[in-house]
Amino acid sequence: MVVLLREVIGRILRRVRLGQGRTLRDVAGAAGVSMGHLSEVERGRKEPSSELLAAICRALGLELTELLGAALRELTGRRPRVELRRCDLVLAA
Repeated sequence: MVVLLREVIGRILRRVRLGQGRTLRDVAGAAGVSMGHLSEVERGRKEPSSELLAAICRALGLELTELLGAALRELTGRRPRVELRRCDLVLAA
């Protein structure tokens, strides 16, 4: 079964919100989004834009990078590891 990124992100956002003891109404108002839309995002039914994710994260006091890191860990089941490699670009004339 394929796990969608929007489902993982939604679960994490809901866990954070509930962990803070906050309501959908509170977080939706702080993020500038309707309660229904936030609920759809939390349930993984709506694909949030990067702007919406940033607004929700701000409302929760969460860094977007923290959210994405948590999503990566949940998807892979391990701590993310980033390898930087040198890339050479060749421009054709």
